[in-house]
Amino acid sequence: MKIAVVILNWNGEALLERFLPSVMEHSKGADIYVVDNASTDGSVNFLKQHYPTIGVVQNDVNGGFAKGYNDGLKQIDADLFCLLNSDVEVTKNWLGPIIKAFQDIPEAAIIQPKILDLKQKDHFEYAGAAGGFIDMLGYPFCRGRIFQSIEKDEGQYDDTKEVFWATGACMFIKSEVFQSLKGFDEDYFAHQEEIDLCWRAKNAGHKVFYVGHSHVYHLGGSTLSNMNPKKTFLNFRNSLFSITKNLPRKKAWPIVLLRLLLDGIAAARFIFQLKFDHCFAILKAHLSFYANFSKMYKKREKANFLLKYYPVTSIVWSYFVHHIKNFNILVKD
Repeated sequence: MKIAVVILNWNGEALLERFLPSVMEHSKGADIYVVDNASTDGSVNFLKQHYPTIGVVQNDVNGGFAKGYNDGLKQIDADLFCLLNSDVEVTKNWLGPIIKAFQDIPEAAIIQPKILDLKQKDHFEYAGAAGGFIDMLGYPFCRGRIFQSIEKDEGQYDDTKEVFWATGACMFIKSEVFQSLKGFDEDYFAHQEEIDLCWRAKNAGHKVFYVGHSHVYHLGGSTLSNMNPKKTFLNFRNSLFSITKNLPRKKAWPIVLLRLLLDGIAAARFIFQLKFDHCFAILKAHLSFYANFSKMYKKREKANFLLKYYPVTSIVWSYFVHHIKNFNILVKD
C-alpha cells in the first residue's frame, strides 16, 4: 500500500519548522508532500533548503482547505492519502495501526487516529477527538468532545470503531474513494468539508472508522480560532449545505427550516453576550446559503441516502438542558 502523507500549507513556515521533524522521523515508508496554497512567506524556500526530499506541490491560488487539497492531490500518486494539518505532531508507530485497520477492514474507506491536545496532552483535542458524529439536526460532535467540553484521555476510547465522520486534521482516505467522490466540495472553502465528504462516502456505501491505537497531537486554532467570526460563518453555512446535499428531501427540508430557526436563537444569544460580529456572521451565513441553495440542491447525491445517520436526536438538548457532557453517557453502545 503506497502511502502519501500530504500537508496543506499557507504561510505556515513557522509551523513547518516546528512540526515537520516529527513527521519525518516517524513516517518511514510513506512519501511526504507539502501542498502549498500560494504562500507569500518563505515556506517554499524553507522546504527546498531544509527538506529537499519532501515533494512540494505549488498551487496557483489559495483556494482554502477544500480546493487546496483537491488541486494538490491530483498531482500525487498513492493508494492511500493521509491529509495532515501543518500543526500536528505525530508519534512513533502512528501509521502502523492505521495501515493494519485498512488491511483488516476492507470496507473502510476513511480512518482517523486519536486526536490529542498538544497543549494538554492527556486531553482530547477539539478537532476530531475520538471520531465524529452528528445528531438528527446535523450538529457535529465527537467522542471525547461535545461542544466546548473536552474529556480527559483515560483509555476509554482505545478501540477501533465505526464513526460518522473523520477530522480533516488527520484523515486517511483511499485515493480511489477520494477520486470517485470528486474530492472535497470547493464551495465550502474550509470547515465541515470533511463531514460532507464522509457523509457522501457513507451514502455511496463506504465506511468511516476511528483507530484509537494510533494517536497524534494537534495544536489547533492555527488558521482560525473557535472565537473567530469567519469560522462561525463557515460552520453555520456549511452545515446547512451538507444537510441540503446529503439527506432525502422529506428529511432535509424540515431539518433545514428548524436549523434556520435555531440559528436565529443562536444569533440572539450572541447579542446578549455582546458578540455582535458572530451574530452578523450567522446572518451572512444564511444569506450565503440562500444564494447558493440552487447550486447545493443540484449536487445532491444519486446514491441511496442514509436512513439512520445519527446516534442521538438532539445534541443541543442533551448538552444544554440535560447537561450531558460525556459521550459514553450520551450514547450507550
